[in-house]
Amino acid sequence: MTQLHTELELLKSEALNMWNLVHSQIDKCETALVNFDDDMAHEVITNEKRVNAYELKLDRDCEDIFALFCPVAVDLRFVLAVLKINYNLERLGDIADGISRLVMDVDNAFEKELLDESKVLVMFDTMKDMLKDAAEAFEHEDSKLARSIFKRDEILNEVNANANEVLAAIIKREPDKIYHCLTLLSMIRKLERGGDQVKNIAEETIFYIDAKVLKHKKKKKV
Repeated sequence: MTQLHTELELLKSEALNMWNLVHSQIDKCETALVNFDDDMAHEVITNEKRVNAYELKLDRDCEDIFALFCPVAVDLRFVLAVLKINYNLERLGDIADGISRLVMDVDNAFEKELLDESKVLVMFDTMKDMLKDAAEAFEHEDSKLARSIFKRDEILNEVNANANEVLAAIIKREPDKIYHCLTLLSMIRKLERGGDQVKNIAEETIFYIDAKVLKHKKKKKV
């Protein structure tokens, strides 16, 4: 194995470590929401510094590889993909941080019925599955698995699109839940953006594996 490929393997390992940290952050902020656990929410907020530190390290590692080895072809695509994936993972860390802060801002627990009706937990679980599969696709160079992520993002888009109507109906029926509903709406908006970040990650993985650029690609009209 050449020195370049040793460095690329180390870069891949570091990227997957950051991936695992971000997945854990999202999982913990969901747990904080469900259990109304301020300590768990505070842990997510504290750990955001670790996510930021990972982002800076990965950026520096990519810059060093460019400067020292001038990678080409698939190696170049890999480093470019890691740079962009790194940015999207950091944004997902911000989303986990933001949701945890929303949990800490409310005075009492969210009722299970409200969480179920809003489908916020469906969004959490879908996004975590997407992020897990995106990591697997990246690690094992599986572009088919990466492509499967796009369809699941539609679940998040649908919940987000219906959120205003669903939460407005709850507020009309139970006006005392207005603050919880508005907080859930903010969470839903953040989770929808999180789905977009994971979709971006899948696109970068496909770019690295198949040398195909999917950004801004429009569907053909039939």
